Amino acid sequence: MSLEVDISHRQGAFHLQASFRSEGRLTALFGRSGSGKTTLVNAIAGLVRPQRGRIEVDGVVLLDTDAGVFVPKHRRQIGYVFQEGRLFPHLSVKHNLQFGSWFTRGRERMAASGFDAVVDLLGIRDLLKRRPGGLSGGEKQRVAIGRALLAQPRLLLMDEPLASLDEARKAEILPYIERLRDEAGVPIVYVSHAVREVARLATTVIVLEEGRVASSGPLRETLGDRLAVSVRSDRESCTILEGRIAAHDERFGLTDVETPAGKLHVPRLAGGVGATVRVLIRARDVMLSVNRPHGISALNVLPGTIENIVKGDGAWVDVRLRCGEADVLVRLTRKSAEELALRPGRSAFALVKSMSFDD
Repeated sequence: MSLEVDISHRQGAFHLQASFRSEGRLTALFGRSGSGKTTLVNAIAGLVRPQRGRIEVDGVVLLDTDAGVFVPKHRRQIGYVFQEGRLFPHLSVKHNLQFGSWFTRGRERMAASGFDAVVDLLGIRDLLKRRPGGLSGGEKQRVAIGRALLAQPRLLLMDEPLASLDEARKAEILPYIERLRDEAGVPIVYVSHAVREVARLATTVIVLEEGRVASSGPLRETLGDRLAVSVRSDRESCTILEGRIAAHDERFGLTDVETPAGKLHVPRLAGGVGATVRVLIRARDVMLSVNRPHGISALNVLPGTIENIVKGDGAWVDVRLRCGEADVLVRLTRKSAEELALRPGRSAFALVKSMSFDD
């Protein structure tokens, strides 16, 4: 699937000028509140009509202001999952799901096997007879996703679908979105301002700042560079590493993950040996030592070389440490950086507690 967007749209004092191309399975629109994410995704959906530009999905032109083309939202064959499930409270889960197939008027209705496949993909078979009022937030979102899939969309839009959920419900639904990305065969545009969500889910990232595309491309290059250099006030600045499960330590409940930065010991993961995983390390959870440490509790000690040091607006600096074949971002105080005499080219060690990891 290819998605091409080049639009300009003004709403009051806000001006969105966005141009990008993506062929990723899950394209994340990432940025702070007010950066233009929702306006952009609504333009793709046909809920907003840009004053100028062009939008094309997999060779189908949905908008071309120069040619006078504007495909209305009900003909775009695009599914949309909002922050709230927006389910019909008087219908059962089964009937809410079947409502999605009613929008396939000009196309072949999804067979029973297709319905079952979506139900099993999202783990909602036990919910079919229930009504939305008796569902948790995470269950409602899974049903909403299923309803959108059953409309047989060429593209699925998800506008901060986890924003209204607590941490437990987010943890419940994230694996299903991963399965959706990997198994459903429907490309996704996913709106979020949460680093951890984007790091776990995205294959391509479009970073928006004040209505402009600040950068775009594969996850590790785009999001990693952005966090390390420009989004310096973000408390969630982090390193994203893709790795492979090397072994499980059942005695201590740990998993060994081989990454380009070195081997990491993380809390027990569910995947089997050889499975590919992403590891997120928050910059503020990493300590730095200029000497190889001894007698410490941190299991992960990554040797590296300082590549650069970026000063923040407050009391801290970001240090980019080259460990093996990857960069690790470390956030520490300016006082610590000065006392350790940190400088580019100096050897150092990144120390990460195993309990600090998000996967």
